[in-house]
Amino acid sequence: MSAAPNLASLAAPPLVGNVRDAELPWVFVGEGIELKVLRVVRDTGVWVVRNRFAPGVSIPTHKHTGDVHGFTLSGCWHYAEYKVDYPAGTYIYEPAGSIHTLTVNADNREPTDVLFVMRGSNLNLGPDGTTIWRVDDGPTTLAFYYAVCEAQGLPRPRVLEV
Repeated sequence: MSAAPNLASLAAPPLVGNVRDAELPWVFVGEGIELKVLRVVRDTGVWVVRNRFAPGVSIPTHKHTGDVHGFTLSGCWHYAEYKVDYPAGTYIYEPAGSIHTLTVNADNREPTDVLFVMRGSNLNLGPDGTTIWRVDDGPTTLAFYYAVCEAQGLPRPRVLEV
């Protein structure tokens, strides 16, 4: 018969972090683009955002230094380079090193809402495909989100930060 575990040695489980969607404001970050930042983990480089895109929006070509998971909540989008639609209910996985141009279908009748879980940075590329004109990562996106909330007169949201 085995001995009972020493209950004093069992650590309490970690608290489950959470944030409610309604508590995070959408902020306008460019023509037809809105953003919510849900979580940023500085030591692992993980960041979680939701983007809402108007029909026909295209964002600059970019390269991911880490992997990306995405889930389309509404609407439909695709990468210009791949010609595969990702309608509501679609999960995507992008390996590190992916280069593409996110494009929202112009015939959408509603905004396209996508949840992205990313690791590392997005390197925004110039027209030549090699020049990096901006680098986005969790900490810079979070600082931008807070600044835009403040500029739009919104209270500072409670984002999960680690």
